[in-house]
Formats: sequence, C-alpha cells, structure tokens
Amino acid sequence: MPERRSRKDAARNREAVLAAADALFTRRESPEDVTMADVAAAAGVGKGTLFRAFGDRAGLLRALYEARLEPIREAVEAGPPPLGPATPPQDRVPALLDAVLCFKLDNRRLALALEESGSGSPYQAEHYEWWHGMLHAVLEQIPGLTDGDFNAHALLAATRADLVEYLAGEEGVPRERMRAQLANFVTRFLASGPLEGPPAEE
Repeated sequence: MPERRSRKDAARNREAVLAAADALFTRRESPEDVTMADVAAAAGVGKGTLFRAFGDRAGLLRALYEARLEPIREAVEAGPPPLGPATPPQDRVPALLDAVLCFKLDNRRLALALEESGSGSPYQAEHYEWWHGMLHAVLEQIPGLTDGDFNAHALLAATRADLVEYLAGEEGVPRERMRAQLANFVTRFLASGPLEGPPAEE
C-alpha cells in the first residue's frame, strides 16, 4: 500500500508541475523568466521533487512539450484526414506542416525555450525526430520525389521556433498569413518534381 500511494503521489506531483509550468510559460513574456524555483513554488512541491522527476529545466521543457503534442501525435498516427494515414500523400504533406506551424504558434514561448535550452542539437530531440520521420515517410510515397530525408529537414526548417517567433513577434505577421505562405511554399515544392543533381563528371 505505501508503494502504491507513493506512485500516486509522484504521478499527482508530476501533473501539478506540468500544469504549473504550462501556466507560467503562457503568462510570462520571455521563456527565460521561468525558473525551476518558480515552477516548484507554483506547483506546491519542493525543488528536489522537481529535479527528481524531470532531471533539469530542459527535461521539464521536453515533458511539457510532449504532453501538449500528444493529441496531435494521435491525430497523425490514427486520426481521420487531413492528418491521418488515410490521407493521400500530396494532401498530407501540407497538412502535416500546417499542424507543425500551428503547434509552434500556439506554443511559441515553450517551443522557443526548448530550442534554446542548450540540451543538444534540436535535430536530435525526440519530437523533431518524430516529425521528421513521419514527413520523410509521407514524402517517399509521392512518385517522382527523391531525397525524402533531406527534403523533410528542409521543409521542417520553415517551421523552426526561432523563425516562427521572429515572424510572429518581431515582424507581426498574422497567423493566417503565415499559414497561407507556408501552404503556398509547400504546394510549389511538391509541384516542382525531382531536382536535377549536379552533372556527372566526365
């Protein structure tokens, strides 16, 4: 019984911490304004509990990011069109990238904080590898397109958190205009067909 209660307490503390962190990142202007001490105080737990559960600030950011991303994962992996697997690949690629962009816009501060957390290359993050793998697989289903691995990286570059923050924050580009611009870019990319490689050496 004590062990079961301990697990329940740990799960409850984790949920409280994620909820507190979620609220703090939503309210603060800069991600750097949110400290582990702030989160612990808002969640009503000790800093030791926080570090045991998440390791460090980057670990907390990743956990919160993954929790917010989970509904989209489910929609992409098993949901209906336009995100789900039954969608034709030509339609699914723009839908996937629009989903990434909307997620970054809805989670601007958190996404930026995660990319700037100094926890290693953003390209090795679990969420990035998942998006890249999914997009790569869908691109490979489109006849005539080559270099799916590189093209998936290149398309995802248009949704980087620092770029989204610059366009939405510094430039003041409206959300729907950004979505339309990305859709136009992806449509033109898909219509361009395979790129010619460098000429073979004689």
